[in-house]
Amino acid sequence: MNKKDLSWKIYSLLPIILILIFLTLIPLVNIFYNSFFDIRWDDGAYVYTFIGFQNYIELPNNKFYFPGLKNTVKLALIGVIFQMIFGFLIALGISKIKRGKSFFVSLFLLPILLPPIVIGSIWRLMYGFDFGIFNYLLAFFGVFPLDWLGNSSLAFISIVILDVWHWTPFVVLLLLAGLESLPTDVYEAGRVDGTSGWSEIVHITFPLMIPTIIVTMVFRFILSFKVFDEIYLLTQGGPGTATEVISFSIYETFFDSDNMGLGSVMSVVSLFVISALIIVVLNIIRRANKYAN
Repeated sequence: MNKKDLSWKIYSLLPIILILIFLTLIPLVNIFYNSFFDIRWDDGAYVYTFIGFQNYIELPNNKFYFPGLKNTVKLALIGVIFQMIFGFLIALGISKIKRGKSFFVSLFLLPILLPPIVIGSIWRLMYGFDFGIFNYLLAFFGVFPLDWLGNSSLAFISIVILDVWHWTPFVVLLLLAGLESLPTDVYEAGRVDGTSGWSEIVHITFPLMIPTIIVTMVFRFILSFKVFDEIYLLTQGGPGTATEVISFSIYETFFDSDNMGLGSVMSVVSLFVISALIIVVLNIIRRANKYAN
């Protein structure tokens, strides 16, 4: 690479690097800096009191953060498993359609395109105790109405159902793109050998789709840690801590409790947890690519 080409690439990347610094690096440094202070609003201004690692020491005693972390991991695991199963089956079905495929793709885009406030309003009505569609259907079978959002056991299940409905179409679109990029000559060779139907899916489609499936799965798993809208609009983390998640715990600490120092510690710890998760995910993807090759 000559000097002119190198200079051009550096100058081309400079704007995005500056944007990355101002929108990502500086806020991260600020969050880490704030975690060492007790920050309170007093007389129209924030007062910073240096307390060292005291916020980190007090974090294990917080009654919301660790239940939120546990619920977030549970939601990610359970939700992503069902999203992958339903997403793969639906994508497989759509890939077999010869005509009108674009209609089904557009249909599955709707849950992704709907604003969170609309999704929250719709599902809050559907989960309603007196007039909700779910309790209305249960009444046909003689089942007493369920308090979907007020019962600590059912509330978490209700959030999982909503999350699966909301993000399965996203999984469908990614897996459908992977299915349609598979080489056709492998299927032709398989049919010559007498492979068809279920055997074709198990022995040809699924092995070829493993890299796409793993990338989609870990992508959704990481994004599941950012869940907030469903919790905020439906349960506010309740009842108790049944649906508390880390993003909502941080929101409550920052804005409801006005404890910016502890909220910063929660953010820093969450950052390290998610970073460790990303490292694990990258290793899984690397091994999956070696297996596929």
